[in-house]
Amino acid sequence: MLGELGLGPDEEAVYRTMLAEGAGGVAGLCEGLGWSQERARAALDRLAALSLVRPSADGGPGRAVDPEVGLTSLLIDQEAEVLERQRQIRASRLAVTRMVADIRASSGRATEVHKLRSMDEIQSRIEHLADTCTTEIAAFVPGGGQSERHLEAARPLDRAAADRGVRLRYVFLDSARNCPATRAYAQWLTERGGQVRTVPRLPPRMLIYDRATAILPMDPAAADLGALVLHGTGAVTALMTLFDQIWQQSCPLGETVAARADDDRPSPPEQAVLGLLAEGMTDDAMARQLGVSVRTVRRITADLMQRLGARSRFEAGVLAHSKGWVQR
Repeated sequence: MLGELGLGPDEEAVYRTMLAEGAGGVAGLCEGLGWSQERARAALDRLAALSLVRPSADGGPGRAVDPEVGLTSLLIDQEAEVLERQRQIRASRLAVTRMVADIRASSGRATEVHKLRSMDEIQSRIEHLADTCTTEIAAFVPGGGQSERHLEAARPLDRAAADRGVRLRYVFLDSARNCPATRAYAQWLTERGGQVRTVPRLPPRMLIYDRATAILPMDPAAADLGALVLHGTGAVTALMTLFDQIWQQSCPLGETVAARADDDRPSPPEQAVLGLLAEGMTDDAMARQLGVSVRTVRRITADLMQRLGARSRFEAGVLAHSKGWVQR
């Protein structure tokens, strides 16, 4: 009934139970609902993210916010999101109209999209673009440490481009710093004039040549489904803007990744984990996003909970929000 507000059956059941019977404890919730603690805490995490449950003063699982306050707030937020989405659609429609008019008025070609279905096609196109570009190659390289086979395949292409004076800018995940083969490759690239930086979290893999052609996967989760090749100023300019923004936020490989600040704010890797926790990702999904092991994700999460004085993930999320560590 409340699914449109973001409450699934589990969240609604826990919320109704807490409103009817008081805060109680996690064990009491599990007993009353016949659930495991993992299931009950997952529902509490979601309710906390929706601001329908707040930490209780006695250290219990939390207290339910009055529905007239909490649910009404969700409705207001939803209405605001609808209005914002309508504004964005109007702005997009106007932008599309202007772009179409500009394309028709100019002698340049419109944006073209080509699909590459096989890995052989993708590799051939990458080799062609690397061989013919004249000014710059910009790349996102997610996945943490890269395999030696992948790095050796890229080496001759990068060497030839660097020898022609092409600017090389590559962004890896911070976790790639722990891979000896990737570090050695980055050092080799730097010695030839390339620039390598890292960030805690990256968008899907992407290559941009001369700010005019981009290659990106059709499905970031399934590389074997093929890739898209984009040409044209509109789409590629937007992707290049994204690259430049992340480049500015990244850390050069020769520098140490920023540690925690003196006021105990989270470091960039910890900030990335908090952001993924807020999105409701599992430990496995977070590990894939960050290019680290599940054990590392759990260690970072446990450390954040300890520093926040939180007894569960949902309470850690609430406290992180209150400290301004995560933007709602």
